[in-house]
Amino acid sequence: MTLPLDHPRGGRRVVVTGQGTINALGATASATRAGMREGRLGIGPLDFQDVDRLSIQIGGQIRGYDPEAHFSRQALSLLDPFTQFALVAAREAVADAGIAFAAADRAGVVLGTSGGGLQTQDENYRLVYQEGKNRVHPLVIPRLMNNAAASQISMEMKIEGPTYTVSTACASSNHAMGQAFQLIRSGMADVVLTGGAESMLCFGGIKAWEGLRVMSRDACRPFSLNRNGMVQGEGAAMFVFEALDAALARGARILAEVTGFAMTSDASDIVTPNLDGAVRAMRGALADAGLPAEAVGYINAHGTGTTVNDKTECAAVRTVFGPHADRLMISSTKSMHGHLIGGTGAVEMIACLMALDEGVIAPTIGYETPDPDCDLDVVPNVARDARVDAVMTNAFAFGGLNAVMVLQAFR
Repeated sequence: MTLPLDHPRGGRRVVVTGQGTINALGATASATRAGMREGRLGIGPLDFQDVDRLSIQIGGQIRGYDPEAHFSRQALSLLDPFTQFALVAAREAVADAGIAFAAADRAGVVLGTSGGGLQTQDENYRLVYQEGKNRVHPLVIPRLMNNAAASQISMEMKIEGPTYTVSTACASSNHAMGQAFQLIRSGMADVVLTGGAESMLCFGGIKAWEGLRVMSRDACRPFSLNRNGMVQGEGAAMFVFEALDAALARGARILAEVTGFAMTSDASDIVTPNLDGAVRAMRGALADAGLPAEAVGYINAHGTGTTVNDKTECAAVRTVFGPHADRLMISSTKSMHGHLIGGTGAVEMIACLMALDEGVIAPTIGYETPDPDCDLDVVPNVARDARVDAVMTNAFAFGGLNAVMVLQAFR
């Protein structure tokens, strides 16, 4: 039997053939999956300069990371931590896919980030404003620019096709991966390295977020009645998205198929989510995939642990899925690794791939008290063995920007 190579809505089918990550749960994709299966908590006390001046002192910080184990000292002069994390994840994803970029102009890099080189900014603002220095390092701009990670990946991998960065706050990774999907489906590229990276765990990064008063001082408890805010994390996850015909031609192992993507704007409020925008994004992704709502078995929720976000998302799920919402599993892995802002959707993609190819649903840990406004199956505290054929991953960002993706088990 010959497999159809075209997407139901036109263009080529797109599959995932490699994954890589570094985050608070693990330094590799396999370690991260293990952490998700175990329901492990990657959130703990923060450790960086001036942390004692902060009200919020917890986060999903990567422990035991040694930059010089991955990069030369000369290279590190050009690499903010967010770029380092992106490169580490990209190397793993490429190795996992077993791919070589022979036709370099048919390959691309699309990466999501929100803060970009925020740690470089923080360090150099401290030098100028606190320590009174009159000069900064000449490579500050190449370190802090949001496209630094995408450009560094393209240079290291010798990728000469479309390469750019998407910055849409908490939806950056989902937007980036959706763009990668569309580039391949449309024929503009054969393979795209895509995902997201973020490293905002520094004094300036946390201090800025403190002003919004949406951060928890003790834990991230999505969907639990006693939740009290989000917790930040850091890291990156990258994936090899590839045209099905190209993947089959080289005998690649296929982790899942990307079948649908949609994006919407609330056009209503800069920080408060809108039910209609989320509903339209989820319905659009299902329509793009050509799937009925009943086909989805698991949703990786945006699930930040803030009251307004959790309630709005659950209401949107009920609106879109109707009676099927009671049979859906929905979880927020932010409870384990924290909210990576622009990189969060990429790390959450690991959970989606695990659900499809292992039949393991990552839990929402820290869940203590049912909330009548979030009365869905949130897979509380313990991972679950369950076979699903289609999953959805949600990202609903500040600015009212929504990006939703649908993946299916490869058939």
